[in-house]
Amino acid sequence: MTDWEIRKNVEAELNFEPSVNASEIGVAVKDGIVTLTGHVNNYWEKIGAEEAAARVSGVKAVANELEIRLPISSERTDEDIARAAVNRLEWTITVPKDRIKVKVSKGWVTLEGEVDWQFQKHAAEEAVRSLVGIKGVINHIVVKERPSTAQVKSAIEEALKRSAELDASRITVEVEGDKVILKGTVRSWFEREEAERAAWRAPGVRSVDNRITISTAAAAAA
Repeated sequence: MTDWEIRKNVEAELNFEPSVNASEIGVAVKDGIVTLTGHVNNYWEKIGAEEAAARVSGVKAVANELEIRLPISSERTDEDIARAAVNRLEWTITVPKDRIKVKVSKGWVTLEGEVDWQFQKHAAEEAVRSLVGIKGVINHIVVKERPSTAQVKSAIEEALKRSAELDASRITVEVEGDKVILKGTVRSWFEREEAERAAWRAPGVRSVDNRITISTAAAAAA
């Protein structure tokens, strides 16, 4: 596909995208790389234009040089934007509470903090993108390094051994990603629940499949 064809397709896609005012956007293409120039009314529209261009066949990269010119009615102080961003994050269920810090300077929102998953980092940025008055989002959120499968397995096994209520030799631990599978036999329902609680306390665990059975033979052997 030629650069001319790509440019025409990008222009058509921008016109098709309802969140974008394509009349204020210029498109240039060289070697499959699209450059967007002109101005838009908000950050959400700037991102919408970039995403529209990126999904066109043949586009290798997008250089987004669009300028945000906020209407007077959309202008807000940094303090107002920061307060709105904090509120939006608090109401976003996929963003962990009290883990993200917000800084605002000249309309630019910076997100900092640490989360467990990449989707949480993305969700935090998505939550503030559409706020009125912002000029951009800088996402400095760090995704916490996850423990290895062997580390999780070892941590749970050690916890089972430390428990006075459990016979750890009768329980096996398997780890698949963030999922823990418990197998074996115990003497009571309480012991079965205690083993599951130990698994949940291990770092990085997101689900526990408790397949431990209650055995009268195990109780008799105790």
